Amino acid sequence: MAIVDLLMPKLGESIVEATILKWLKQPGDAVKQDETVLEIATDKVDSEVPSTAEGVLEEVLFKVNDVVPVGSVIARLRTAVADKAETYTPPEQPVAQKTFTPERETIQVPATTGNGHSNGHQAVSGANRFYSPLVLNIAGSEGVSMTELERMPGTGNEGRVTKKDILQYISDKKQGKPLPYQPVFADAKQPVKRSANNDEMVNAWPGNTEIIEMDRMRKLIAEHMVRSKHTSPHVTSFTEADVTNLVQWRDKIKQSFEKREGTKITFTPLFIEAIVRCIKKYPLINSSLEGDKIIIKKDINIGMAAALPSGNLIVPVIKNADNLNLVGLTKQVNLLADNARNNKLQPGDIQGGTFTLTNVGTFGSLMGTPIINQPQVAILAVGAIKKRPVVIETKEGDTIGIRHMMYLSMSYDHRIIDGALGATFLSAVAAELQHFNPDRDF
Repeated sequence: MAIVDLLMPKLGESIVEATILKWLKQPGDAVKQDETVLEIATDKVDSEVPSTAEGVLEEVLFKVNDVVPVGSVIARLRTAVADKAETYTPPEQPVAQKTFTPERETIQVPATTGNGHSNGHQAVSGANRFYSPLVLNIAGSEGVSMTELERMPGTGNEGRVTKKDILQYISDKKQGKPLPYQPVFADAKQPVKRSANNDEMVNAWPGNTEIIEMDRMRKLIAEHMVRSKHTSPHVTSFTEADVTNLVQWRDKIKQSFEKREGTKITFTPLFIEAIVRCIKKYPLINSSLEGDKIIIKKDINIGMAAALPSGNLIVPVIKNADNLNLVGLTKQVNLLADNARNNKLQPGDIQGGTFTLTNVGTFGSLMGTPIINQPQVAILAVGAIKKRPVVIETKEGDTIGIRHMMYLSMSYDHRIIDGALGATFLSAVAAELQHFNPDRDF
């Protein structure tokens, strides 16, 4: 017999620890090579850790919710090979990535009786179940919705839906058989609090209310945002740009661009192109602070905020954006956006950013005050492009014309970036967009 150590994998250069979400195998269980042993999470992504050998799980060294440093031994396997202790270091990323972010769990508080107590349990939807990548891929290819998955009885560990379960469900559905339904229940007791004199109990949430439990990713986002505010003194500068030339150029070439390159061109790569040019002029914007040392990054890696199907936001990163032309930027932007929408982002896709762009105009906002994505020192927001009457200065005099106008705002770390540099950089980006060459090729 031999003992093989299973180590906490390294999920990227900036990841130093991970949280254990669930053990899928227990001591004494038989484990096949590459079979998932446990689920882990970082502040970036959830992953599955596969077994590195075939054998029996001898022991687990950490419990659920324990935070474990990268490289630590988390479990030991007993194999049937020659008696020799081994330690296996997993690759940078686990073989299988869990790429689905569950929807938020919604609990409808039942009506309370006169004494303020709940009448009982109430069925809810959106339960936080885990689905393997294989099950999610089958569901996606066969058109099985998340609502159906949540209501599907599972025969796996702790009610998990297995490959056999979903294939049987699909077969029954195609044959018109009655489909199984698994209601999800939650203990929806009304939280209470004491009144000032402690003589009676009162409802914590009076009136007709609904409680939405934050999913794990939303909790991490909340923690990340609060930490950013506590870390960096934020200053936000604003400006506006006349982007008429840019809008008209894109309208003119978008069909030929798609026909030639096989992908659509949006405004995002045009914004990133302008940002990259300005970062080269003002490299301090592309830095971070470690103690009392300013680290200026030579690589220009632009993060772009993207929405996940769950409604949460994630920031995939375009690596070495300064080495890409407009076509290359467009393809990278579209690839990362599609992967975000389809929950296919890998850990490496969201690491290493040095500056972030967020398009609040996508949601109809004219401007915003974005929060810095640590450890970066600045984040730029672009608002919705609107037609407005503006004064146009010409050699013959001032006139009023209808122009495509857009507000830009940038939040920056005032420990490193003073107002003069922050405003100058933002104005430079606006000038790049405003003086866009309408006769350029793509």
